Amino acid sequence: MFSKACEYALKATIYIAQQSLQQKRVNVKDVANSVDAPIAFTAKILQQLCRENILESNRGKQGGFIFEIEKQKQIRIYDVVRIMDGDSIFTNCGLGLHKCSELNPCPVHDDFKKVRENLIFMTQKYSFYDLAIKTENGLAWLK
Repeated sequence: MFSKACEYALKATIYIAQQSLQQKRVNVKDVANSVDAPIAFTAKILQQLCRENILESNRGKQGGFIFEIEKQKQIRIYDVVRIMDGDSIFTNCGLGLHKCSELNPCPVHDDFKKVRENLIFMTQKYSFYDLAIKTENGLAWLK
């Protein structure tokens, strides 16, 4: 459903949030290994998330990526999906038709509308803090 870049971004952001709960900064290699992603691709994704003010990074010996806890509580899955994939997953036709609408519906329009609504609800429901706590407590996994 999401692009591979978006999937990696979500998992990486959850991992960094979890580590940030423990006041730990993590480097790109640790993040990539923790979410089974290529290092170079992970670096590019993390740079984008830093440019969008989701994550913070510092260079040097005490450097690495961190996700401030107050930001974790505000940022939702929805926000990262929109950054990585745009909002088309929340608005476009399930069959990829360009002129699908209430007045000109595709064969799955009504059913897919419900799927989109549920996806919007789910992605707006969870903050990264919620997800970090779940993984921290062993209630969810990233691999």
